[in-house]
Amino acid sequence: MLNNRSLTRRQVIHTGLGVLVLAGLAAGTQASPARHLVVYKSPSCGCCGGWTNIVSRAGFLVEVHDRDNLDPIKKQARVPEDLAACHTAVLGNYVVEGHVPIEALEKLLAEQPPVHGIAVPGMPAGSPGMGEDATAQYDVIAFTLDDPDGRSLFMRIGGP
Repeated sequence: MLNNRSLTRRQVIHTGLGVLVLAGLAAGTQASPARHLVVYKSPSCGCCGGWTNIVSRAGFLVEVHDRDNLDPIKKQARVPEDLAACHTAVLGNYVVEGHVPIEALEKLLAEQPPVHGIAVPGMPAGSPGMGEDATAQYDVIAFTLDDPDGRSLFMRIGGP
């Protein structure tokens, strides 16, 4: 059994971050119903700042938490490694990973699918925060936790 004196600084930090992520999940459903985004990003990442500005201008309440190391956040939020991007957000009961476009956030809120989250893996050129490009093509992927292969196309941006 652990007591307070036997916890390492790393354990306290990881536990605290887990509590923050879980609190974000809970707060997202209580605060400003559906349009409250809790965003975890690097303080030095300009594209993440660009994404949060775009989302905020679209009418979402954006709460930003700058972190030097996002790996513990992604782990606590259970973001699959192959879907990881440069920032992680919580929207209601959903995880939103990366440069997800506004239309995908709106669809997520409107349809409320039985998924854990949606992601735009990597940092595709032309995605929100990654430069404006009307011809950009990329996919938004939905993912579940109960099935390791639980990935599906949520939305295709651009292209056929």
